[in-house]
Amino acid sequence: MISYIDTHTHLYLKEFDKDRDQVVQQALDAGVDRMLLPNVDEQTIQPMMDLHKRYPAHCLPMMGLHPTSVKPGYEHLLQKMEPWFEQRLAIAVGESGIDLYWDQTYKQPQIDSLRQHIKWALDFDLPLVIHSRNSVEEIMTVMDEYRGSGLRGVMHCFPGNVEQAQWFVDMGFVLGIGGVVTYKNSEMMKVARAIPLQHLILETDAPYLPPVPYRGKRNQSAYIPHVAQKIADLKNVEVAEVAQVTTCAAKNLFNLS
Repeated sequence: MISYIDTHTHLYLKEFDKDRDQVVQQALDAGVDRMLLPNVDEQTIQPMMDLHKRYPAHCLPMMGLHPTSVKPGYEHLLQKMEPWFEQRLAIAVGESGIDLYWDQTYKQPQIDSLRQHIKWALDFDLPLVIHSRNSVEEIMTVMDEYRGSGLRGVMHCFPGNVEQAQWFVDMGFVLGIGGVVTYKNSEMMKVARAIPLQHLILETDAPYLPPVPYRGKRNQSAYIPHVAQKIADLKNVEVAEVAQVTTCAAKNLFNLS
């Protein structure tokens, strides 16, 4: 059976409270063997860990503070997160980043928070999961300071153009490709076509951004094969090749055995 990894899914959120076990089982039935869980804020830590404890081989936690959760006093929350890395409880740092879509009030605190997440990634030799919305250039400016540092990670739901995508690949990052690649005229479609397969990994961002034919509905990890099929179509290769190469890339990045 073809095997996949959903490298970015929020299955611990309230949207799945009524059928979480069923959703996990549907993913496993679809060949999605691992579901990687990026944290959002202080309130999501316990639900995320409850899901990990229920499915320790399949649902794996990260730790970080989502940029839209960076508000006054966020530094104290970051201090509370650091022991997670010291105790090796997280497989990655994230999700962090810069989000200027809704509000630019906390742009500088988001940049400062991202720098702390980068420090954790370097200090603890973990991959960094970056969220960017209306902020690719700002993130490039920050990351350029770390060129040659060994920093590695993924640009989650990569929103930039092909030239920017190549810049991140040259920095040693991979690109997270999700349901947006199935949307008509999406820039991600051009990126997925242009960037070599070994630099791409699959994700859902569930419950958000479902692929065609599920637009307007709740996304879930079982829909990863739809993303893989779209990439296969764009690159004119078999979907099994997409699964094999992206799974290998994800295992290498997140150090999954």
